[in-house]
Amino acid sequence: MKIIKRNGSEMPFDIERIENAISKANASVEESARMTPLQIKRIAQSVQLDCENLGRSPSVEEIQDMVEKQIMAHGAFEVAKNYITYRYTRSLVRQVNTTDEKILSLIECCNEEAKQENSNKNPVVNSTQRDYMAGEVSRDLSERVLLPKDIVEAHEQGIIHFHDTDYYAQHMHNCDLVNLEDMLQNGTVITGTLIERPHSFSTACNIATQIIAQVASNQYGGQSISLTHLAPFVDVSRKKIRKVVEQELQILGVAPSEEKISEIVETRLREEIRRGVQTIQYQVVTLLTTNGQAPFVTVFMYLGEAKEGQERHDLALIIEEVLEQRYQGTKNEDGVWVTPAFPKLIYVLEESNIHEDSEYYYLTKLAAKCTARRMVPDYISEKKMLELKVDKNGQGHCYTCMGCRSFLTPYVDPETNEPKYYGRFNQGVVTINLPDVALSSGGDMDKFWKIFDERLELCHRALMCRHERLKGTPSDVAPILWQYGALARLKKGETIDKLLYGGYSTISLGYAGLYECVKYMTGRSHTDPEATPFALQVMETMNAACRKWKAQHNIDFSLYGTPLESTTYKFAKCLQRRFGIIEGITDKGYITNSYHVHVTEQIDAFTKLKFEAEFQHLSPGGAISYVEVPDMQNNLEAVLQVMKFIYDNIIYAELNTKSDYCQVCGWDGEISIVEDEDGKLIWRCPKCGNTDQNKMNVARRTCGYIGTQFWNQGRTQEIRDRVLHL
Repeated sequence: MKIIKRNGSEMPFDIERIENAISKANASVEESARMTPLQIKRIAQSVQLDCENLGRSPSVEEIQDMVEKQIMAHGAFEVAKNYITYRYTRSLVRQVNTTDEKILSLIECCNEEAKQENSNKNPVVNSTQRDYMAGEVSRDLSERVLLPKDIVEAHEQGIIHFHDTDYYAQHMHNCDLVNLEDMLQNGTVITGTLIERPHSFSTACNIATQIIAQVASNQYGGQSISLTHLAPFVDVSRKKIRKVVEQELQILGVAPSEEKISEIVETRLREEIRRGVQTIQYQVVTLLTTNGQAPFVTVFMYLGEAKEGQERHDLALIIEEVLEQRYQGTKNEDGVWVTPAFPKLIYVLEESNIHEDSEYYYLTKLAAKCTARRMVPDYISEKKMLELKVDKNGQGHCYTCMGCRSFLTPYVDPETNEPKYYGRFNQGVVTINLPDVALSSGGDMDKFWKIFDERLELCHRALMCRHERLKGTPSDVAPILWQYGALARLKKGETIDKLLYGGYSTISLGYAGLYECVKYMTGRSHTDPEATPFALQVMETMNAACRKWKAQHNIDFSLYGTPLESTTYKFAKCLQRRFGIIEGITDKGYITNSYHVHVTEQIDAFTKLKFEAEFQHLSPGGAISYVEVPDMQNNLEAVLQVMKFIYDNIIYAELNTKSDYCQVCGWDGEISIVEDEDGKLIWRCPKCGNTDQNKMNVARRTCGYIGTQFWNQGRTQEIRDRVLHL
């Protein structure tokens, strides 16, 4: 068994260290108040047993909490008092400088928490370490100086989660929809260089990747671009290629038919589209932004967004090439085709592609084939979005999320009375831990609602901290965002304040663990018809709070189904520390994402999607549903049936499968999760037994995005526990 030290590094569990610590506290009191050596030994053994029952590596603080309780249970109150005093004194010493040990452990690559904090970051490389080091300083500054003490304490206790404290000291926002159309059509500036309207599709793709990298370096969340904004440049290239072909034919003295000329032009155009898409694919995968990871970028594929006729046809050509290249994958260092994490792809299901006789149904079949092998694209239903995302003029709209799941709310520009989505952004997220609300109430329903209101108000104040941190930010801090079109065209020195109000941007109240909350309060899963009304009441209460805050501040607060990549583990540990191990509630190393059906619950894909659709609609700030499926490459008809069900029933959903490769033996089936001799969950090739994480490629969906490194123990346990829905 391993333990996690304060600096994030691991070390073997040593029962003698516990016995020694208790013995020192024991020796500091009068002999009459001391415990016997046998009692000390029993306390240490009880603590060891409690640690083993956690099913994960405990932290030093958790072990010390257990020791305190055991000493108190033995009635040795003077010993307990001295033990607590010693802990407090040591904590004061550590507070003199809280960041040194963590930074040093990062540099030496022995910080296990950092290694598992983000499944798409490699903590060994210098750029990631530099970002983590800066993050530790920023987090320390935020928690000691910038944030109110009660919010910091609530965050540390896992009552709420104040997301991205490592970026809070800077005036940075969360995620956005990049206005690629404005930047390409009207030009932009990148690091002081004027970038004019491109004169070919391939150049437009190259500029797009530069924009993506620049945007990623100036905010900390996900970003989305639309292929529709690249589509007009296909015809620009077509006309350019035609001129070249006609000149070549004239030189050769050849006069083929118009049909033959068009055939030559389209062949060359296809090759340029292939190169342009490859530029996006490979540059996004290989780029490392200033925070040491590939840009968290989503590519939106929506035929209905393009003008009818040539532009829509050209968009279809781009979409086809994107799907073909993603199906192929990217080569790892051994030259083997594997599943890349980025860019994330979203394909819109619409009337023009959903039926067998639809014009673009061939693209839908290709999307199904790609999903079965590479886990993307994910799917948005135009039908449900037009029905549910309605603006103040009564018009429904279909648009992409920002990154993996954060959705803007419908917005009409007051100056033009036209809808606007590209160029908008999210200010930040604070998440409420719903199971903690339930457990704090002890199951008393009246007490639950009272505590819930108090916690929501705490989140409200925390969210206003995020807003106030952005308020007054000059456009000069990120020219690519605020001055050169990605989000706005503000003047130098002008603040971004006007973009923070009136619904132009959103700010998100996140939530986690609806299942555990309902289970504790009702004794039933929220899928049980007798418990579902309570679950919906919880959702409506959070939405009502967002509406109240919006009216109060003229800021678009919106309810958000938090993805919880690493926070699921943090929340679980905090719940265990505060309330102990409660079967079915706190007995795992994770809690359930947002409104999702619990990963162990037996439910079929269609029932799950239908049930979660209602909760997704009540998460207007964003959420995504999924179904867990086996290898579907030989059953594409079933994939297509799920896609059609998504079209008719839910805004946004995905299919989760596996895509692994062992670099030692070439195994390309599922790599398993097993326990090592210390009880730690590790990945092991079922063919050759390889457990070296550096010699395998594992791709799993964890929170909307695909993760391709490895995860903390809580998320790994959650992945292991998943049942199939199809």
